[in-house]
Amino acid sequence: MLTFTEKALFALATIFSAYGTFLGFSSLFQVIRRGRAPALQFHWRRVLRAVGMWITMRPIWRARKITSLIHAGLAWGFVFYLLVNLIDVVRGYWNGPYPVPDWLANWFSLLADLFSAIVLASMAGLLFRRFLLPAGRARLQTRADIQRIPSVQINFLQLTVSRDSLIVGIFILCHVGFRLLGESFAISGTGPIAWQPVASAISPVWTGLSHATLAVWEHVCWWIALGLILLFAPYFPYTKHVHLIMAGFNFATKPDRTSPGALDPLNFEDETPGALGALMIEELPQTSITDAFACIMCNRCQDVCPAYATGKDLSPAALEINKRYYLNTHMSGLACGKDSEDQLVDYAITPSAVWACTACGACTDICPVGNEPMLDILDLRRGLVLVEDAYPSEFVDLYRGLERNGNPWNSSASGRLEWADDLDIPTVQEKSDTDVLWWVGCAPAYDQQAQQTARALARVLTAAGVQFAVLGNLERCTGDAARRSGNEYLFDQLARENIRTLNRVQPKRILTTCPHCLHTLGKEYPALGGTFEVVHHTQLLAELATEGRLPDSASAGNVTFHDPCYLGRQNGIIKAPRQVLEAAGARLTEMQRHGRKSFCCGAGGAQMWKEEESPTVGDARYKEAAATGAETLAVGCPFCLTMMRDAAAKDGRMEVKDVVELVAEQLD
Repeated sequence: MLTFTEKALFALATIFSAYGTFLGFSSLFQVIRRGRAPALQFHWRRVLRAVGMWITMRPIWRARKITSLIHAGLAWGFVFYLLVNLIDVVRGYWNGPYPVPDWLANWFSLLADLFSAIVLASMAGLLFRRFLLPAGRARLQTRADIQRIPSVQINFLQLTVSRDSLIVGIFILCHVGFRLLGESFAISGTGPIAWQPVASAISPVWTGLSHATLAVWEHVCWWIALGLILLFAPYFPYTKHVHLIMAGFNFATKPDRTSPGALDPLNFEDETPGALGALMIEELPQTSITDAFACIMCNRCQDVCPAYATGKDLSPAALEINKRYYLNTHMSGLACGKDSEDQLVDYAITPSAVWACTACGACTDICPVGNEPMLDILDLRRGLVLVEDAYPSEFVDLYRGLERNGNPWNSSASGRLEWADDLDIPTVQEKSDTDVLWWVGCAPAYDQQAQQTARALARVLTAAGVQFAVLGNLERCTGDAARRSGNEYLFDQLARENIRTLNRVQPKRILTTCPHCLHTLGKEYPALGGTFEVVHHTQLLAELATEGRLPDSASAGNVTFHDPCYLGRQNGIIKAPRQVLEAAGARLTEMQRHGRKSFCCGAGGAQMWKEEESPTVGDARYKEAAATGAETLAVGCPFCLTMMRDAAAKDGRMEVKDVVELVAEQLD
């Protein structure tokens, strides 16, 4: 097809394009390597998992079904076009018959033809949605809004995000379009081909052109289609569409975590920058920098963020987009080892947004490319607290209480068991050989509302014949609030003290009523040398119900259940509380968002200890519960209990109770 001169020119252009592309990706990966350890690692299981997720695009199907279908068609077609382009290059250099079976050539022609139409239709649909439909324009605004960060030039980002999307969109339309037109010119000279229905449908347009003219236009389309790739490839590493490659890379190198929200401990003896949390972008872990390049800018994380939904100054999507554009702008310097001059709070996220995160994990759970913006925020909190000593003033009392008395209420450590003075609650000193060690937690020990949960659980365990004991005054806060507010040093102190206590006691099983205690004890203590079997009280109650050890159900009425973030989403405990409610005779009415998709109560991420701007996350969640028409809102977390009761007190439409309280009522 090509002359000798054309072959030489194309080969030379390919070399230059490949070199430019190599430089772009080389800089990109050098920037990623600037990140903090642990270094990215490949493992064959992760790679296989990544390939499967990359091919099936499994994570995208959890939301926006129609848009996801369009995106899937575009992505699959684009991937198949890697083979199409390779075959087209061979066709340009190969003048003889092709050494492949006819059936294989026919199926390739059919797939290439159909995928051409799918890609063109999908790309046109996505561009129409993004630039012309009101919903698409609104999403573009919120992306580029980068929520109220004064040091970022908003108009520049709006133009940049729009420009990148438009450039890539036009490239795909032209590349695939001219390839399809070239096939239609070839078919016009020979007649329709059943294996190329789309190109055959276009070919009658060229009726009347001579064979020589058709051959020239086929030749021109070949050069335009493949020439666009050579022009675009060096630019590709700097576009948002590099996520096509970096998403798979992200899945293949993402470290295995005990749960999506589990944090890695810090090495307090390490004096290198970033060892105590991230203030600069190169101080983030390498996987967090990879996230910026993998980001698809789809805004799904923002859509599910409770802080953003209630008007707070936080958008996880904006955080990743800001990281991306800062890295692109400073790529050469960072790749060469130059330190960035700006802190993350200067361009990526506002200080108020840092402290608005509830650490619910909704953003990490929904992301179709495996990004973890929540962990970035928690890492940034560490840097602000441990390095800059900068944090909300409300945390002063929180830290003081944890340091002096081992609880965030700053109440006497010796009074941890006063809530049970009139109950027969054995301690491990009195009863060392038990089936269950009940980790009471700080809220049931010091908060009057949560004490109702504890007293109800004590009654149910006793009635069911469960052999249990508590630590009493040996118990300290697990440190969840300290860790998620950035005070990792305080968390480390509390955790190691608790681990020493538990290792001495050697419990067969630990029972908690607080999902945050469940998560910290079971998912985060193992990294510090404390490996224990930990269950939530709804799990134990479900076991007791199955064994017939709970009271015969009467009727708990019409109930809706609020899934705590650290129970359902972070630890996958969704069925157990519902089994308990059914055993208690409840008629369960689900909220629109439940299970892994549950909306946060607003107390996580140490928000329990700071003032929240109105409207509150708790109010939003309570309204969703009240909309079900249920009589009772059941919860499985003392923080959720507090937030939902505070919201319910404003209108009194629903009672708010812990699941075990409904079970205990059946004892009467």
